[in-house]
Amino acid sequence: MTESDLTYLFGGARYPIADVLPGQVLSTSTEDCFGGAVRSVEDLPSRVCSQFNPVTGPFRVPGAEPGDTLALHFIDITPARDWGMSATFPHFGALTGTHTTAMLQPPLEELVWRYTIDTDAGVVHYHARRSDYTVELPLDPMLGTVGVAPAGGEARSTIVPDQHGGNLDTPELRAGTTVYLGVNVPGAMFAFGDGHARQGQGEVCGVAVETAMHVTVAVDVIKGVPTPWPRIETDHQLISIGAARPLEDAFRISQHDLVTWTAELTGLDVLDAYQLVSQAGRAAPGNVCDPLYTMHAAVDAAILRGASAYGGAHRRLRELARSMR
Repeated sequence: MTESDLTYLFGGARYPIADVLPGQVLSTSTEDCFGGAVRSVEDLPSRVCSQFNPVTGPFRVPGAEPGDTLALHFIDITPARDWGMSATFPHFGALTGTHTTAMLQPPLEELVWRYTIDTDAGVVHYHARRSDYTVELPLDPMLGTVGVAPAGGEARSTIVPDQHGGNLDTPELRAGTTVYLGVNVPGAMFAFGDGHARQGQGEVCGVAVETAMHVTVAVDVIKGVPTPWPRIETDHQLISIGAARPLEDAFRISQHDLVTWTAELTGLDVLDAYQLVSQAGRAAPGNVCDPLYTMHAAVDAAILRGASAYGGAHRRLRELARSMR
């Protein structure tokens, strides 16, 4: 991966770095949100980073057209480094004043933490900056950012989550999951990055355990089937993601999408599906610090009594992944 393989925008006039056909598997690498520039606790991001949140891509999928759905099944997401970085920033994060939440208090201090990543042991090591406190946390590699080009010729910063995907920051975006994104432009023009060795729900300080990743992904296109908001399918769950401010609107978007998706898959009346999701669903924040916040709504696939999302795309891509081993 070179600097020319990275972009800080979804959409716009950027030329694709490669074509990936439906049914093909792509293996590549990604950077962390600092572009690899923050390597020690002395490297303050405000000094060493000119931009944030690079993603690898875009990749063009020939045959993908507006009104289709792009399916990305993440086969493997593995840390490319044995260290990761996190930080606090002035005017950024959920527990500080920001440019939209003006507070008469000093800006939050910019401080950096360095984590050791032990892939073999499956842990990341937290080290407090101002004491000798340490603790092992489970390694849970994920991608913070995945998306396609937005509609209407728009270009969006990779920091922004929205209907096209973007900086979703949901920990469920890990290996073994299939992400569904509505195609807005010919070729879809997808990209991904922002590797996290782990992240808590909400990404409260605004920065996960950031690290580069090796990524293997299987690509497919579901023709003639639109997807209004990003969706994730695992072996056991269906998940809808909403992005908005305030947070309750992101919650409403995710719940609305899950309810209507459930009604579509089961044939239930919308209010029956609303009742079912109300009693069986779960909700969690992705991030509460970016230009738009993300919420996800999830339901166990078992309660849908065998209903198959996108014609069994997740199962088909999972079998493709297994056949490669």
